[in-house]
Amino acid sequence: MNWPGNDLVKFDHALGRDSRERTMDEKDRMLKWFAFEHLPPHLQEVSRQFFWLADHIVDGIEAGPERTVALRKLLEAKDAAVRAVVHPGG
Repeated sequence: MNWPGNDLVKFDHALGRDSRERTMDEKDRMLKWFAFEHLPPHLQEVSRQFFWLADHIVDGIEAGPERTVALRKLLEAKDAAVRAVVHPGG
C-alpha cells in the first residue's frame, strides 16, 4: 500500500533529523503508542503515517493539555485505521 507521505521520513532523514533516534522521554511519552516496527509490513504502512504526524506535533507544538488531546485523538484515528485494514468493512 502506498500512502501519501511515505517519503516524508526519508526527507527528515535527509536533513539529518531522524526523530526515531531520540528517546521517548526526551520528546513525549505518548509517542510510544505510535510505534509501528512490531506490526506486519502492510500495517506498518498505515501506522507509520500517524507516527510521523505525532512526531511533528510534538516537535512543533509546546507541551500542554491541548497537545495531549491532539495526540490522544490522533492515536484513536491510528487505531481505527489499522483496524480498518485488518477488518475491511468493519
